[in-house]
Amino acid sequence: MLPFIVILSGAILCATGTWLIQRWFLARGFVDRPGGHKGHTQPVVLGGGVAVTLAVVVPMLAGLLVAGLIEDHPPEWFPADLAPHLKGIVAKTPLAIAIVVCAGVMCLVGLADDRRPLPVTFRLAVQLIIALVLVVGFDLRLLSHLPDMISMAVSVLWILTLTNAMNFLDNMDGLSTGVATIAAAVFGIAATLAGQIFVPTCCWLIVGALLGFLPFNFHPARIYLGDAGSTVIGFLLAVMTILTTFVDPAIGPRPFGVITPLVVMAVPLYDTGSVFFLRWRSGIPIWTGDRRHFSHRLLRRGMTVPKAVLVIWLATLVTSLPALILPKVDSWFHASVIMAQTLLVVALVAILESSGPHAKAPTKP
Repeated sequence: MLPFIVILSGAILCATGTWLIQRWFLARGFVDRPGGHKGHTQPVVLGGGVAVTLAVVVPMLAGLLVAGLIEDHPPEWFPADLAPHLKGIVAKTPLAIAIVVCAGVMCLVGLADDRRPLPVTFRLAVQLIIALVLVVGFDLRLLSHLPDMISMAVSVLWILTLTNAMNFLDNMDGLSTGVATIAAAVFGIAATLAGQIFVPTCCWLIVGALLGFLPFNFHPARIYLGDAGSTVIGFLLAVMTILTTFVDPAIGPRPFGVITPLVVMAVPLYDTGSVFFLRWRSGIPIWTGDRRHFSHRLLRRGMTVPKAVLVIWLATLVTSLPALILPKVDSWFHASVIMAQTLLVVALVAILESSGPHAKAPTKP
């Protein structure tokens, strides 16, 4: 019942916020205009990421406040099965506030970049500072059993990679929104199976916010996430994966759960890696915007925008579902089978996008 309530609350809050922000920014001319490598033919409102960010962080702060107020004396209406977790939730308040502040800073920087492109070095510097604040200042680390410097370096790199992977994936109506919804749902289920409360609740908030935003963002989009949204979503997903233990408490620790995020995020990481390679091979800066993304390559093979987006959603879902059993896997063989399936799905989509006649990308579904 709790996941449903959280998802519904996030969806209603985000849908309402998106509706208001769409009209506010449209009246002020804050739109993404056609031209260059962009595929849309009419101006589309920017700033949708503000609604998504608020729909996640406002309920998160409200929940922390309520938990702090009722920690010692939960009222009768409070679910009895959640009461034992109140102290643990309150203990995470400093980290949660840090995450909210960092998400807010990233949203503001993204909003400024949507208004007038900022230097790549500046944006990366802000992202690096944010990652260091959480990793060094709040000990938010992947692979904590490794030496501290290695663990911190991997954690910072993961946050930067996922933040920019979701930003890169936000190149077609509804694409990044749908992929992030699938990923957040899988991470939420994994955290729930591990007996966690704070992490899955945050994941359900992300799912709800994205579901509330998706009707406005699906083709033909009326509003875009922009950098103010895509970078925040990638950042939050990276943080949630670090906070998730990926351990089934019924069977004890399993080392293969740590590869769950890689399996879930295989398709966005493939898109980022392939785009970097194609740009490098063409001799242009890897951060230059163009139409070399996986989704664009599907369009050039004759797919419509909705079909290309659906293919990538399904590919993400296919790689994500097996990840749920990784915390239960107790042998290299079984883990290798799941990893092999993930690589085969990526190989399949690579073949799909590179075979057949080279058609002109359609502009309408």
